[in-house]
Amino acid sequence: MKIHELPPKGVPPVPFRLSRLQADVLLVLVTAIWGWTFPAVKNATAQFPTFPFLALRFTLGALALLPFAWGSLRRLPARGWLAGLGIGSFLFLGYAFQTFGLAFTTSSKAGFITGLSVVIVPVAAAVLERRFPGWPVASGVTLATFGLALLSLSGSLLPGPGDLLVLLCAFSFAAHILAVGRWAPGYEARGIALLQIAVAALWSYLASWIWQPLPSLTSVAGSVWTALAVTGLLATAAAFLIQTSVQRFTTAAHTALIFSLEPVFAALFGYLLAGEVLSPRGWVGAVLILLGILASELPGALAQRTAS
Repeated sequence: MKIHELPPKGVPPVPFRLSRLQADVLLVLVTAIWGWTFPAVKNATAQFPTFPFLALRFTLGALALLPFAWGSLRRLPARGWLAGLGIGSFLFLGYAFQTFGLAFTTSSKAGFITGLSVVIVPVAAAVLERRFPGWPVASGVTLATFGLALLSLSGSLLPGPGDLLVLLCAFSFAAHILAVGRWAPGYEARGIALLQIAVAALWSYLASWIWQPLPSLTSVAGSVWTALAVTGLLATAAAFLIQTSVQRFTTAAHTALIFSLEPVFAALFGYLLAGEVLSPRGWVGAVLILLGILASELPGALAQRTAS
């Protein structure tokens, strides 16, 4: 999943420049990596408990990011540490619900349902600010709701348990995005990125200690280690570092549009790596969800592009 960060204030500029096209290509790469992890995580957690998997994933991510972000972390004030604690807690909840949900649903469906966080964010922001979110967002929510019903309701009026867990994941990631937008500005992005990953690791170890003790690492299958390497080093450390470094060269709305491709990549890799195929009704639902995401984000992206 993703971290939407606003440009921090008072932070020295990065020692390189990118065109918008170069930044967009790198962000598409990040999105593809996130989509790639869905079938990998589903396969790994069928052999390894969820909370220990998350603990090791976030530990690897934090250790890999440490050399790049240690200085930024040391410069964070007390309020920055509190912000990182809150943001990291929402990050943990998002990944916990998503990883548990993947045990009971397919990678493709999980990817599209997780993508609903992009639609949930403007609705939640509008509710908090007590204002109408606007017709693009309203139409996007309507399309996405119908799409979710077609995608997850299989012959009954109730979605499956995995779909409900992933829907909770989407709400958690939406809360995470809102928290980053409210609490992260003014602090160095790399420090906040490292801190939230470390906090998510600590919550995972605590949950593992309470519910799922960490198994002996000598008995871990090779495929699980591969999934840990992919998710910890690529989908966590590398992806978050790339995003926080290059997102300043494009707009936030444009970034959100690029990230809406994540469910498409999840469905693609679910088919290529796990042989998952959505039913015709499921594909209609997936397309409606994607159209809902685009309907809620595209007008803002076009407006920002015109203004620039």
